[in-house]
Amino acid sequence: MRRVLLIALLMNSIASFGQQLTQYSQWSWHQFAQNPAHAGIKQCIDIHSLYRIQWVGFEGAPRSGFLTLSVPLNSKRRQFLSARHGLGLKFETDRIAQFSIQRFNVAYAAHFNFNKTDRLSLGLYGGVLQTGYDPNSITTGVADPLLENQGTFFAPDATFGAWYNSQSYYVGAALQNLIPNKWNSITQDSKNRFHAIINGGYLYALNNKFALLPTLQMKFAARGKTAVDLALHLDYQNQFSFGLGFRNADAVMAFAQVKIKEQFSIGYSFDYTISKIQLGAQNTHEVSIRFTTCKPDRKSITGCSLFE
Repeated sequence: MRRVLLIALLMNSIASFGQQLTQYSQWSWHQFAQNPAHAGIKQCIDIHSLYRIQWVGFEGAPRSGFLTLSVPLNSKRRQFLSARHGLGLKFETDRIAQFSIQRFNVAYAAHFNFNKTDRLSLGLYGGVLQTGYDPNSITTGVADPLLENQGTFFAPDATFGAWYNSQSYYVGAALQNLIPNKWNSITQDSKNRFHAIINGGYLYALNNKFALLPTLQMKFAARGKTAVDLALHLDYQNQFSFGLGFRNADAVMAFAQVKIKEQFSIGYSFDYTISKIQLGAQNTHEVSIRFTTCKPDRKSITGCSLFE
């Protein structure tokens, strides 16, 4: 029964143009996963991975994850405003009940420094999207042709991203699902809808060891509800980070991240569900691992990875 209920909810959200893209609580630690302008933004190799288990105990609940690789090109800039370039790869998977989505994207970005600390980055994701629907696990009392229409399709995928940062703040934007592909092999009434993300953060130094990092993200879907994430992180010498956050009408979040031997980072976040879904499910967990060839600056809080 819960499978049928979830499918009904999904069909309703599609008909009302709800959000179709994955949602991550640790977005501020993994900017490249949603914004191609971060390709090669750091002068080192950067690899990120994350897995999200949402609404534990709810049958058919979302399971999401990604693996990204970012590398710089032409890292030595001859003069300010001359472009430095970067490349990246992203593989992302998302499964909700009988729906499965896989994305593979290649990213390119150009980075322009106005001075030593202020930078504008522009990037583009281009790749392929696979969407599938498998009704085999659905049980209904009366046969429904709509629910039994199994299908899979491939389509082009594109995202544009922009990013600006100084030594103490950043602002980013990403325009996703730029190609509105129809779900022809699954249904005639649905297609990928345009989404937009705007986020920002500010670095406030408490002293030479501790820093506060308030962050804000807003996600807009065509004719869908705006999702707003607010979070506050406390960073200690670029080695430990803890935080609390809130997502409107959905969850209260807690974060923790530790860096190991300078090049590895392990992150964990917990979402305590505050919506009505809490009546039928437990909460949400995310685990992430990062590897970088960058060596963090532990002597100054301005070396925070959000602003490198």
